[in-house]
Amino acid sequence: MSDQQPNKEEPKEGNAASALVEKIQQLGQTNVPQLGQDSNIHCLAIVGQIEGHLQLPPQNKTTKYEHMIPQLVAIEQNPKIEGVLVILNTVGGDVEAGLAISEMLASLSKPTVSIVLGGGHSIGVPIAVSCSYSFIAETATMTIHPIRLTGLVIGVPQTFEYLDKMQERVIKFVTRHSHVEEEVFKDLMFAKGNLTRDIGTNIVGQEAVQYGLIDEVGGIGKALGKLNSLIEKYRDEKGKEGLIQ
Repeated sequence: MSDQQPNKEEPKEGNAASALVEKIQQLGQTNVPQLGQDSNIHCLAIVGQIEGHLQLPPQNKTTKYEHMIPQLVAIEQNPKIEGVLVILNTVGGDVEAGLAISEMLASLSKPTVSIVLGGGHSIGVPIAVSCSYSFIAETATMTIHPIRLTGLVIGVPQTFEYLDKMQERVIKFVTRHSHVEEEVFKDLMFAKGNLTRDIGTNIVGQEAVQYGLIDEVGGIGKALGKLNSLIEKYRDEKGKEGLIQ
């Protein structure tokens, strides 16, 4: 007979592994309950296609808005987190889900900095401008185009009115949270001949800054530097509020 004792740690390791997998499946990352444990900055990645009310095929790279919203609530509530870095490389996606993420980012009380790497297209544009300060990589692109609907469209005036109102929501949000003029943004949105068989505009790096859509061209180093300076300002303001109270 063998003298070896059964390994009593295996069930614990198995439970830990299954819990880790569950966190990844449900929340998209492993450290949501311990936000800010190792750093005062939380990194939020918005990649692929933004998934809204309809579930996309499993082969699609997606950012699920039901993953984003609890993270943003946790960030706002956690006193250890003093700033948020939003990294964007998205083709766009669900308009209402994208606007929901944009509104939540814009309403955070803590400093936020966004950086567009690769692409910040379509509904990714409002998300990019929703932060306190925005960066774009020199080679990154942003596509600005009219709102599109997929699936069945009923040919009645109410449908087109709804589409027009949805488009106006996007325009108002972008112009309110950036330095681009409304007429300039509309010209970019409805321009003909810039996109193949479509209307709209594709702008690259410095162009986004020239139009006033993005604040600055830069990479991760500049983005973190700016976020740290905003955090210092945020601390000073909180300190002054504490003294007044």
